[in-house]
Amino acid sequence: MKGFDKLTTTDLLAWVQLAKIQVERGQIINRIPQLAKANPGWFAVHICCTSGKNISFGDTTCVFPLMSVIKTFSLLYLLEHLGAETVFGWVGVEPSDAPFNSLEQLINDRGQPRNPMINSGAITLSDKLPGKDANQRTLLFCQWLNQLAGCQLSLDEVMLASVRLTRSKVNEAIANYLAQAGHLENIDTALDTYEQICCISGQVKDLALLGKLLACENSYLLSQNRRIVNAVMSTCGLYEVSAKFAVRIGLPMKSGIGGGLVAIVPGEGAIACYSPALDEVGNPVAGLVFVEALAQELQLSIFG
Repeated sequence: MKGFDKLTTTDLLAWVQLAKIQVERGQIINRIPQLAKANPGWFAVHICCTSGKNISFGDTTCVFPLMSVIKTFSLLYLLEHLGAETVFGWVGVEPSDAPFNSLEQLINDRGQPRNPMINSGAITLSDKLPGKDANQRTLLFCQWLNQLAGCQLSLDEVMLASVRLTRSKVNEAIANYLAQAGHLENIDTALDTYEQICCISGQVKDLALLGKLLACENSYLLSQNRRIVNAVMSTCGLYEVSAKFAVRIGLPMKSGIGGGLVAIVPGEGAIACYSPALDEVGNPVAGLVFVEALAQELQLSIFG
């Protein structure tokens, strides 16, 4: 492994250009009006090294909602607060071969969410976050992340209003089915919490700082919880193409329809990208191209 410290600006520029060429293969999501305003050409990367070195490039002042990337950290939050035995009584860790919002898979699985990285699992865990209502849960969770990672995340109220305006009927159906199966205490609170935490927003640097929490031993998190989260990211973080990218890249990763992508390099740091043009699965096109080029060149795969 060459490591991040060998990175040069020339290398970065070449990989960024490679990634941006591929942007036209993706599309901006149009279901949520506020997300549809993003420029498909935007691209930002921030690499946070455990050595303290930081490398940034591109449209780094863009603020974007974490969307599904937050699922990684709600899992971590609940593992830290309630423990693995409790959390995995609610959700499984099985990879999914169906889209992230598949109701059909939930029905086939008899209402047991397959993993925390798809909507059924994340909505279930949103129902369990500490706090009396969705607002308090989101606030406490956001404060915890900022305090732990040293980032500056906040709830994007405009994005949340846009999400509420176009509330996903599929997510409502998933929540109803989960409630019927006895997995939710309160459908409205679960959905409201889920929508709010998905609208927690920041810059690409903030996402890299979150990723860095998972990259190395620290005094804030239990090592076993970091390992669990990284493992679930490796097998489930990119939905039904997770296995393909485990082979091609070999890093724990999580994406979101807001254009965010975080990759964990154990012992080294984290790579965060922002590129709002998505592929047909819902993963950021340019972000994946960039991380793949970087991981292959620097031999970053955790599989040796």
